[in-house]
Amino acid sequence: MKVIESGLPGCLVIEPQVFGDARGFFFESFNHDKLAEHGLRPAFVQGNVSSSSQGVLRGLHYQWPRPQGKYVSVIEGEVWDVAVDIRRGSPHFGRWAAVHLSAENKRHFWIPEGFAHGFVTLSERAVFTYLCTATYDREADAGIRWDDPDLAIDWPVGAPQLSEKDARAPFLKDVAEERLPLFVP
Repeated sequence: MKVIESGLPGCLVIEPQVFGDARGFFFESFNHDKLAEHGLRPAFVQGNVSSSSQGVLRGLHYQWPRPQGKYVSVIEGEVWDVAVDIRRGSPHFGRWAAVHLSAENKRHFWIPEGFAHGFVTLSERAVFTYLCTATYDREADAGIRWDDPDLAIDWPVGAPQLSEKDARAPFLKDVAEERLPLFVP
């Protein structure tokens, strides 16, 4: 398992070692001890799977005050996945990192608590998996606009398909301070 810095502190790309032959392949998608060697010790309590068609953008989502860390991957198709640091007081506030995740590259992306997360489907269809460190809490559910000009995320689509909720999400500057996670050094 190879752990790669994404350019945004705390967000990590994980490349598993893949063993393949004429029958197919095998890889460890998660190994607590190997990730702990890199300072990552998540305790997952919920797993989710979503399916999206090409051009669907989901995000940018987060939960506060019950934040979720997410360990995400794609088991069919491909997506462009984004994490945004939205922790008040963070030296990286408003910065984002993106990674290409696909069934072919078998990469995983770790998005820590306190970050917003979203992705856009690049293939005809994508099946996306999430392991989360907190259960979903409707009262804590929140989001920010995917096309926030202050974030200037370089999405590889011009006019994605959005849910009504994501289309109405506020810009980061319009979110009340108490509705954003706090950076704890």
